[in-house]
Amino acid sequence: MSAGGSGGGANAAYPPQTIMAIGAVGGLAGIYLGHFLPPMFSFFGGLGAICAIVWGADAVRRVASYGLGTGVPSIGMIALGMGIVAALFGLSVGGIAGPIVSFVAAAIIGAVIGVLANKVIGMGIPIMEQAMVEIAGAGTLAIIGLSVVIAGEFTYGAVIENVVANGYIALIFIIGGMGILHPFNANLGPDEKQDRTLSVAVEKAAIALIITGFASSLHEGLMAAGLNIAVGLVIWTVAFMKYYGFVKRDAHSVVGTGLLPSAEELQ
Repeated sequence: MSAGGSGGGANAAYPPQTIMAIGAVGGLAGIYLGHFLPPMFSFFGGLGAICAIVWGADAVRRVASYGLGTGVPSIGMIALGMGIVAALFGLSVGGIAGPIVSFVAAAIIGAVIGVLANKVIGMGIPIMEQAMVEIAGAGTLAIIGLSVVIAGEFTYGAVIENVVANGYIALIFIIGGMGILHPFNANLGPDEKQDRTLSVAVEKAAIALIITGFASSLHEGLMAAGLNIAVGLVIWTVAFMKYYGFVKRDAHSVVGTGLLPSAEELQ
């Protein structure tokens, strides 16, 4: 893996424990609200997914700051891979406690993979075990939350029929993984700032809500889908403007380059 971080722990304005609490509690709360409330309010599952994705993105920036470069996309994809396994297992055996069972199963899977990465592969990253537990948990909650947006509930049968059997699980895998891995990749470098990175996580998670909102129209009707999309658009707009503000704050200068010269002008 190429070097991409600072070779040490990431500086953070918001403590990891705070973001972890927001991701875990907010993720589970959104999932359960989206499940128990009428389908019109399935966007709460998306809000839970946003909390989880922000948590996952922060965990990625912390572990990747020790030197991962090309490994950042890999760690994002493994988060969703662990998440799918844990989510389907927990929902299949846990009943109403399915999301919690999935979360616990993800933590166990993440811990095992973290130990293998550090002790067997020999990556030698001090927080690898903890980070893999966090990333697996965040990926699991993101998957279940976005599944609630599409299916309107998290029962195993509904998720299999409305999310897995029709292939939407692949869509969730990609957009959820991008939300977790892309923020640090987009801000990678010595001037990376936590608030700028996490604003990208919110923006990407909002796009995930918008996309799954479109998919929800097949099972929840146009009104519920429209509300899902509208909530996602509002969050995306706010997050994008915050990110743009952080870019202007951190950039040496922001200038307009104009149009690229034509081939004739270059000759």
